[in-house]
Amino acid sequence: MSTLPAPLSAGYGIRPARPAESAAVAALLARAFADDPVMAWMIPGADGERERRIARYFRLARRQQRPRAGAVRVAATAEGRLLGAALWSGPGRWRTSAVRELAALPRYAGIFGLLGMPRAGEVQEVMHEAHPAEPHWYLPAVGTDRGLQGMGVGSALLRQQLADCDRLGQPAYLESSNITNVPFYEKLGFRVTGELLLPNGGPTLWPMWRDPDPTAGRAPR
Repeated sequence: MSTLPAPLSAGYGIRPARPAESAAVAALLARAFADDPVMAWMIPGADGERERRIARYFRLARRQQRPRAGAVRVAATAEGRLLGAALWSGPGRWRTSAVRELAALPRYAGIFGLLGMPRAGEVQEVMHEAHPAEPHWYLPAVGTDRGLQGMGVGSALLRQQLADCDRLGQPAYLESSNITNVPFYEKLGFRVTGELLLPNGGPTLWPMWRDPDPTAGRAPR
């Protein structure tokens, strides 16, 4: 059983994840997504086993995506404790090549199993079909460690990249897999653009788009 992190008492900063933190980032995101409706649908089973498999998924997905340096952001204390993580893909980098996806199929199969593998394929197909063609920054996952939700860590993680989007005039896109998270993203400037209904009784995802703020970074008149 995973232990809860100690209460947050020290300050923290936002920085790029370090190469040696790959496993820690994946484990943190697995804890954050342990009860996520889409993850639970793709990876059914006991909580502890599902969490371990979700961590394997995030490690593999990050390698497949090959984000540019600095695109994986973490909130961390000065002592190195990770509080949250956000995975970003820059414009034109959100989709893994077909060759890399095919080569990774055996590892995906080991993560999702016989029941989850077809479901994972359906999730990917639905998300890819709905993905916007306009260049944008894509946020496939953001999570705060268990017990630290509602303390501003997630907002701090996203605001840094969104400020860059505003400065560069670039939009951002995500899919929320939990309806309760939609207001959180709306406060950051995202808006729901529809619903993605997964087949065979699967859960719903809410695609969300954020246009850059044209006034951001400008001196007041």
